[in-house]
Amino acid sequence: MTDENTTFQYDTDYNDELCHKEVVVKVGSFVIPIFFIAVIVLSCIGNILVLVILALYESLKSLTNVFILNLAVSDLLFTFGLPFWASYYIWGWIFGEVGCKAVKFFFYVGFYSSVLFLTLMTVQRYMAVVHPLSDWERCRGLSISPFIVWILSATVAMLNSLHSQVMTESDNLYCEYGSVEWKSGIVYFQNAFFFTAFVIMGYCYGRMLRTITNSRTNKRHKTVRLIFCIAMVFFIGWAPYNIVMFLKNLTGYPFTDCDVSIGLEYAYYACRMLAFTHCCLNPVFYVFVGVKFRNHLKMILQKIFKKKNLNSGQNRLAKNQSQGSMY
Repeated sequence: MTDENTTFQYDTDYNDELCHKEVVVKVGSFVIPIFFIAVIVLSCIGNILVLVILALYESLKSLTNVFILNLAVSDLLFTFGLPFWASYYIWGWIFGEVGCKAVKFFFYVGFYSSVLFLTLMTVQRYMAVVHPLSDWERCRGLSISPFIVWILSATVAMLNSLHSQVMTESDNLYCEYGSVEWKSGIVYFQNAFFFTAFVIMGYCYGRMLRTITNSRTNKRHKTVRLIFCIAMVFFIGWAPYNIVMFLKNLTGYPFTDCDVSIGLEYAYYACRMLAFTHCCLNPVFYVFVGVKFRNHLKMILQKIFKKKNLNSGQNRLAKNQSQGSMY
């Protein structure tokens, strides 16, 4: 995410100085905060449930479970920034310079780490399916890969954070990048990062599909379907967003045309909302695709409702006894 509030970013580059975007801004300030609030609630509930289930019922000796745990943490870090961006669309940036850098840091840590963990999960399944007799999956390097992912994500996020600052335009405050050059560089880096992950995952799933098609059994490929669904939803959400970001970064004709610019702003809003849903959709796929996760969730819900029914019965019994003693 590079352009947190499109009301400010470099409108002076357009030749048509009469290109007003007040309607676009009003739509964004109303629709996006409501949408972000829904995503925040669903993401917190879903990902916290994932962490609880992993802690109570699953073994973290499984590398897949370790990756799922880290992916849930990544999604929660990503979600952490959404309340601030929701506020940003309504009132501008009100959290100061330190808040600007901190929110961008956590937001980007969540974004980059989630992509890297999805890529690692795909590669790990690829080795298990395509090269099942290989010792690669048990090598020490893969076991420390989550630490490497967090270090790399934090490093890139820190660079984004350090080049962010609070700016003033027409008595409004904005949390943006300090220069057009850095903003463009971030866009191109995100596009390249996304494309690289897409190529790696596409290759792995292509080989896995070929292997599964030639295999007589699919018992061990349930995890493949789970990770495939998560990865597909992620890329369906983020691919349009990356394309629109790339187009918004272009300065030649027809992108300097006012109508095209306004159309890109609406497309940016829509693609951004679609992309940001990824942090709350992963737990949904654990439930509908992951049988073990679904069973664990049923157990938790049964315990909760059983406890509620027991407490309700005890309360009714106590109330009846109390009423009986009065007569």
